[in-house]
Amino acid sequence: MKYIFHIMLAALIVFSFVSCEDDKYFTASDAMLQFSKDTLTFDTIFTSIGSTTRHFAVYNPYDENILISRIRMMNANNSNFRLNVNGISGNEIYDVEIPAKDSMVVFVEVTINPNGQDSPMVVKNSIEFTTNYNIQNVNLVAYGQDFKLIKGEIIKTTTWTSGKPYLVYDYVKIDSASTLTIEPGTKIYFHKDAGMYVKGSVIANGTFEKPISFLSDRLEDAYENIPDQWNGIVLFSGSNDNIFNFVTIRNANIGLQVGNIENEGSATVSITNSRIENMGYAGLFALKSKIYAHNDVIVNCGLYAVALLVGGEYEFYHTTIANYLQNMRSTASLVISNALNVSNSSGGSKLYVNDLSKATFGNCIIYGSNITEVELAKNSEKEFNYFFDHCILKVPETFNTSNKKYYKKVWKSVNYDPLFINPYEKYNYTLDSLSPARNIGNLEYAKIARFDITNNSRFTDEGPDLGAYEMTVKKDK
Repeated sequence: MKYIFHIMLAALIVFSFVSCEDDKYFTASDAMLQFSKDTLTFDTIFTSIGSTTRHFAVYNPYDENILISRIRMMNANNSNFRLNVNGISGNEIYDVEIPAKDSMVVFVEVTINPNGQDSPMVVKNSIEFTTNYNIQNVNLVAYGQDFKLIKGEIIKTTTWTSGKPYLVYDYVKIDSASTLTIEPGTKIYFHKDAGMYVKGSVIANGTFEKPISFLSDRLEDAYENIPDQWNGIVLFSGSNDNIFNFVTIRNANIGLQVGNIENEGSATVSITNSRIENMGYAGLFALKSKIYAHNDVIVNCGLYAVALLVGGEYEFYHTTIANYLQNMRSTASLVISNALNVSNSSGGSKLYVNDLSKATFGNCIIYGSNITEVELAKNSEKEFNYFFDHCILKVPETFNTSNKKYYKKVWKSVNYDPLFINPYEKYNYTLDSLSPARNIGNLEYAKIARFDITNNSRFTDEGPDLGAYEMTVKKDK
């Protein structure tokens, strides 16, 4: 009997202990967690590189603490995903407490293995939560893409094709007397601080249906509009016959630099039907060079959208140049100068001066959030020729545009806001139906670019619109 008594006493102690433990947590059989997402999606990532960490929240909606007895990655042995809960990494994590009316965060990473295919791939899994014997799942979906790695390479004449995207680490240099031809539809991604440096030439001739993209390799939504993620494209002086048609250049430091001070001569480039946007410093930065451009959108940069310095020859038709980036920018969207003063390491400086033989802007819009978005800096030692014809300029009313040598049909000041649809948040520079830029363009310039950047004809209404976009109105049947 004595032994039976001891056994009963021990059982009672254990029962009491378990009962006390149960009293600490919400133990209802229908207890259910709440989640900030039922599916955690990873944007397209490059295979074998990995991703940034994504996360979701797990909520305890009850007035008592709740115990999650197990959190596990399903199919753990074959999973591309990695799990971290409260700083603990592992495929299975046990006894995780969430206080009453509180929450915790679950972190997930993913790496996708190459499969040798050009098309993107999808990997899926789920995380299982067990609470009071109830099972709930959060789904995981990641999109991966194989790529061709270019890392610190100097390339001779070659062609980049539109199958797998190209991922550039450090740099890619196009050698003198060599040509890089880029097929329509090709995507080129650049890692942090990487860039393309051209001493030969680049032929990036996309189409409306198959544009060419120069982008950062951070593809997550959070990085979509972050500038200065890579260095940009530099065409050295002496690099000629470059073509950028139907291309997008985004999120670099300087999108496209044309020419450099150190090398003799100039660089030449044609930029058409293209977008250069969201740069840390400048969109288009030219030094003593030659640029022909039409149907371009060059917008939202830390300092200048377009800087044309140390002279050169420039033609811009039906181009939208604008800057609405939300910072303390004191510089104009467009600056034109035939000189540049460059500081050196010894504390001195050197002034570079060259003829500005031509800077023509026809049927263009130069606008932005500053009071003055056009800056002209003339050095009287050299020529300084510019001409604005049929343009909207964001300049004060006092800005003198009376000289017919330089200005013809210019609309200025805030009275001629072009009424872009949404330039601040969505970078939408199409024109509102009430825009003063509608139907006032010069027909001769419109013949240079008969179709706008979105392939709409400029000859279907009363007249061509200014800028890169032709506003179209659907007619009632």
